[in-house]
Amino acid sequence: YLAQKAQESGYHPEIILAGRRLNDSMGAFIASELIKELIKGNHSIKNSKILMLGITFKENCPDIRNSKAIDVYNELIGYGVNIDVYDEWANSAEVKNEYGIDLIPSLNDRYEGIILVVAHNEFENINLKSLLKPEGVIYDVKAMLDRRLITKRL
Repeated sequence: YLAQKAQESGYHPEIILAGRRLNDSMGAFIASELIKELIKGNHSIKNSKILMLGITFKENCPDIRNSKAIDVYNELIGYGVNIDVYDEWANSAEVKNEYGIDLIPSLNDRYEGIILVVAHNEFENINLKSLLKPEGVIYDVKAMLDRRLITKRL
């Protein structure tokens, strides 16, 4: 909105637009960082199982509108991985309608990689290591988890 109003007034808001470009590219960057960590752990990328924690717009909020988590999801799908999305805050029907994603109702599988995209308080209480396959990767986008637990953080 600010960029649009500035342009209407004849001003070219380069810094605002640069910030928008950076934000718009973060999904691809985050996905590629997870893929690099999986490769370092000798995981095959195609058909690997990834758990994505969070799909809402922000932590501890059920709103899925304008969520950038979907950008991470779509980028990872482009690598040929299988993604389970878990988010107790999100309404399953809304997520299915808006993004075509079926949320998983519980955590009882094992994954090559786990990516925490939204910092819901409940995620701190999950034993993520028990959900990982050997040499599995935990990527904490929100710097929420204990550093001893994770492989990488943004």
